[in-house]
Amino acid sequence: MPESLAKAYCHTEDILTMGDRIPHNKVCLLDPASPTVLCPEDGDQFDFYLFGGILGDDPPRDRTSELRKLGFVTRHLGPVQMTTDTAVNVTRIVVEERVPLDQIPFIDHPEIKLRKGETVTMPFRYIVKQPISSASISSTPEGTTTTTSTTTVVTDETVGNTKKARKPKQPEPLLPPGMIELLKKDNDTALDLVIDDAMDKEN
Repeated sequence: MPESLAKAYCHTEDILTMGDRIPHNKVCLLDPASPTVLCPEDGDQFDFYLFGGILGDDPPRDRTSELRKLGFVTRHLGPVQMTTDTAVNVTRIVVEERVPLDQIPFIDHPEIKLRKGETVTMPFRYIVKQPISSASISSTPEGTTTTTSTTTVVTDETVGNTKKARKPKQPEPLLPPGMIELLKKDNDTALDLVIDDAMDKEN
């Protein structure tokens, strides 16, 4: 575990009972329904960022509505649902690294390869894992992500033959450690249930 995380403390208290230690006006509620996008300047205004409900539901169930009633100042992270870890990471990049939301490279609903011939599509927005030299990735003001790719044709100068054009590498989502293994396990469980159900119907 990174040293920075080892020093972290997990609070189990209700946010409302911490009013004597956390000023109400220093708390920013990350709310998909907020009219205002999170910006680098918010790092000067807020000291705490509250992620309400359970981010990652598909479709979203608006569990943030319970916290919205409490009157916290709100900000949003774009129109596409994110997982909890992505939302926290994006907030950190915006307010600590001072990177505007529309300059963070995202990939929406990525198809993730689990094994040969086995993939899963994640219905969320993720940060791009690393810059892709063969593709230009950017986010539009509306929050969508565009990728402009170029295909390189490699020529064998020795024999004068043109090799098959290489397919540009696609951007990969930044996933938390162990996520691929968890997806494989979930996929295996789902497959077992389908097989068991089919056998029950035959019997």
